[in-house]
Amino acid sequence: MLRETYPLFLANEPLEPNADLVVTNKYTLEPAARVARADAELIEQAIAAAAAAFEQTRKMPSYQRQAILNHVARRVEQRYEELTKALAIEAGKPIRDARGEVTRLVDTFRIAAEEAVRIGGQYLPLDICARTEGYESICRRFPLGPCGFITPFNFPMNLVAHKIAPAIAAGCSWVLKPASATPIGAIILGEILAETDLPKGAFSIVPCAGAEAGPLVTDERLKLLSFTGSAEVGWGLKTRAGKKKVCLELGGNAACIVDEDADLEYAADRITIGAFYQSGQSCISVQRVIAHRAIYEELKRKLVERAKTLKAGDPLEEDTFLGPLITEGDAKRLEEWTAEAVAAGAKVLCGGQRNGAFFEATYLENVDRKQKVNCREVFGPLATLRPFDTFKEAVAIANDSDFGLQAGAFTKNIDHAMYAYNELEVGGVVINDMPSFRVDSMPYGGVKDSGFGREGIRYSIEEMTELKLLVLNKVGRL
Repeated sequence: MLRETYPLFLANEPLEPNADLVVTNKYTLEPAARVARADAELIEQAIAAAAAAFEQTRKMPSYQRQAILNHVARRVEQRYEELTKALAIEAGKPIRDARGEVTRLVDTFRIAAEEAVRIGGQYLPLDICARTEGYESICRRFPLGPCGFITPFNFPMNLVAHKIAPAIAAGCSWVLKPASATPIGAIILGEILAETDLPKGAFSIVPCAGAEAGPLVTDERLKLLSFTGSAEVGWGLKTRAGKKKVCLELGGNAACIVDEDADLEYAADRITIGAFYQSGQSCISVQRVIAHRAIYEELKRKLVERAKTLKAGDPLEEDTFLGPLITEGDAKRLEEWTAEAVAAGAKVLCGGQRNGAFFEATYLENVDRKQKVNCREVFGPLATLRPFDTFKEAVAIANDSDFGLQAGAFTKNIDHAMYAYNELEVGGVVINDMPSFRVDSMPYGGVKDSGFGREGIRYSIEEMTELKLLVLNKVGRL
């Protein structure tokens, strides 16, 4: 289903200097394809090309940028089956989840196409006193410059799109390092972009090991670093980035509050998806379920019943819900964390077992707050349950975390909903749905160890542009 080899892209052109990067089928663990791998010299060439091309990309009229983005959306639709199967193989993502990601990929480019022609500005009256009579001003946004992007394995197409689509819309050139485990989706997007009228050098896609991507962080010709990945790596990159602007979309351990008046059937359905879709490998996966004591036992029963029905298996089979984790090592990590929690007094309600790179859909209760399954990012199909007595207590429990990406609350009480919105220390609050909910046009990002800056196309464009002020003195004009 995959081609035998794939190129990298240097200055808009496919290049196959080698076939050194082996991409495995995450279900069979067998090699699935080989991808060209960039070395230090090639990365230097990519950055130089982006720096030179910026003089052209920044001057492209918005209608041309819009046309390029619409072309990508159309071509993704035409290559839909190829992209979904590539995603299922290289990421181990169940085919239904893969279709969902590719559908969102189309949405992301379409949103960017719309935003490309409405990057506006502001008129500012300055005659606020006698001293400034006759002065007026305008502000507008200008592209920041060449950008460096580093993306993760868990959404290897749509999270790439959330960086490159707003960059194209804003008029920035860029260099992308996709995740080494899942580079093929990004390469296919490179093939589509190579069909467009982007100026030569406007983009490069350079698969490489993380250690080889240092120039994307440190080179001063790149004016922005946008990184999505783990908190440990992201904060380390920030310390090395120097003067460039940095946007970090990092990890989480999302809490979901279930109030005593919630629709438990609906809440259980949505939490099941939020905790276990694509095997929990999402930074806004439901990791901590906090339920009112009055409904705790009933909700627990419903959640465990649903978790036990989820089928694990071949991602290409239609009824597979749980695919493998990205590596067997990650499954072993969950196994170890579960054992540590149990040794400290936690109870396994369901799951808890590993089979190779697979880990069962797992719920734990009575988990000590210091256990890794509670305070770290699990990034797998595991969630904890605990009761609360007052809504204020529930919010305090949710806030007891180093992370702050998104949180959810199922409640019919408007006062509780607004209290959650005002008091939860997160970048986004979702009422009456799972915290894993995301629309690609909305602002998305976190606080605390979850990072800073916002994605969502319009908000990414703001990160990739800077305001410039024009002051006009009208004194003496006819």
